[in-house]
Amino acid sequence: MDKKQLRQEMKQKLALLNKPNYEEKSYLIAQRLYQDSDWITAKTVGITVSNPPEVDTYQIIRKAWEQGKTVVVPKCEPKTKLLQFRKLDRFSQLESVFFGLYEPIESVTDEVTVDEIDLLIVPGLAFLEKGYRLGFGGGYYDRFLKDYQGNKLSLAFDLQLVEHLPIETHDQPVPKIITDRQVIVTYD
Repeated sequence: MDKKQLRQEMKQKLALLNKPNYEEKSYLIAQRLYQDSDWITAKTVGITVSNPPEVDTYQIIRKAWEQGKTVVVPKCEPKTKLLQFRKLDRFSQLESVFFGLYEPIESVTDEVTVDEIDLLIVPGLAFLEKGYRLGFGGGYYDRFLKDYQGNKLSLAFDLQLVEHLPIETHDQPVPKIITDRQVIVTYD
């Protein structure tokens, strides 16, 4: 099965999650994250603004603010396929862009450099227990991860774990996946 088919299949599986289950599983994932040493020590957290059926990151962003962490969210540059992270102090600094995604408004947010991010929470649609992930199709994160040296992990519903994914040479695995049932350390 190719990546396009896998994306469609996973989106269909995720669409079957009803609201109560989605909320409960997202909550369990967030609770595991808050206990993780990478989260505890991070001062600046890079995270996407979730779009259901992705794991809910709004609660995680709020918790980061409550704990005095700096939150930075990605802005996609479609022409270059590169990510730029910008500091987010409140949700009103977001605007809806393509595919209903929310990104920071450039005029009211400041850019941060890659080396300022202590923990990067890497999104994905499907994951292997070895840390490889199927992204949403733009390759933005694989490009960004090549130069990123900080801690990184992914958040996923247990149902997003799969047995097989087509892995390409440019694919960048994550060392840890936190799900609603477990924390998977993929490599050291």
